[in-house]
Amino acid sequence: MKFNKQTLGAIALIAGIAPLTAANAGYPERPIRMVVPFAAGGPADMVGREFAKLFSDKLGQPVVVVNAGGGHGVPALNQVLGAEADGYTLLMPASGNMTVPSKAMQGKNVLDLLAPISLLTESPHVLVVNAQLPVDSVQGLVDYARAHPGKVNFGSAGVGGVAHLGMELFKSKAKVDVVHVPYRGTSQVLTDLASGQVQALFSSMPSLKPMIDKGSVKALAMSAPSKGADTAKLPLISQTLPGVSYTTWYGLFAKAGTPPEVLAKLNAAVADTLKNPELNQKFESQGVEFVSSTPQQLADTVRRDTAQWTALIKEAGIEIE
Repeated sequence: MKFNKQTLGAIALIAGIAPLTAANAGYPERPIRMVVPFAAGGPADMVGREFAKLFSDKLGQPVVVVNAGGGHGVPALNQVLGAEADGYTLLMPASGNMTVPSKAMQGKNVLDLLAPISLLTESPHVLVVNAQLPVDSVQGLVDYARAHPGKVNFGSAGVGGVAHLGMELFKSKAKVDVVHVPYRGTSQVLTDLASGQVQALFSSMPSLKPMIDKGSVKALAMSAPSKGADTAKLPLISQTLPGVSYTTWYGLFAKAGTPPEVLAKLNAAVADTLKNPELNQKFESQGVEFVSSTPQQLADTVRRDTAQWTALIKEAGIEIE
């Protein structure tokens, strides 16, 4: 029995498979650019490059990582928006790039500009303090901050980042007077945390693990549950301060208007890539948990986190450029 193109398309839709049009049947036919809104060498770049190598194998074409740091992710976003909506230029942002409103975005909704493909990772932040600070628990830090108002400095990689907002959430729920000290990146704040110039920090395990292992900082608790070998044993901050709960994540997006069949192929390739045991083993000890999703689940995550951070920013009176 022979079927025409329309009938085959209908059968594919009934089966839940997006039919490839003639124009996109061979996708991908050339290398894909994956823009990462951070400098080379950082946690996002490390995750992106390891993912890209395996993602390339699934797609049969090179996936080239392009670093475009700074500007709350707007320069990286603009690279994607300036390209064709054909699936050959993708964006791998962190949660803060997608969910923290800034003046640079001029009120634009990122979900109007980008097409979600899949989550890639989801991880808690770890609350750490300088090893010399006389506290060993979240409650101990709260008590110390209350006894020394304005004397506990929280560092972060910049105003409006998720690490900064995690501190604001902690400050709001604990009702303490702590000071935010923004830096231009992660490396300098980690140096000053180890030396005691700042006393506390929220950050991801990959950047903190060497300092925790060395004993220059103490890990107190996590912002969300984790299966990682070095994070699962830590208590949750919410056990002491209900409401202090959030994750950081990386996701994969294409430009809005990318053909649905291309998005479907990318989503399937992500799911297959993240099943690779080597990828999970390499980052498990660092608290990075690879998890795929449907495009709708990623969109829902963006909306949920945007609502949380927008409300907190308004409450705290923060201005983000």
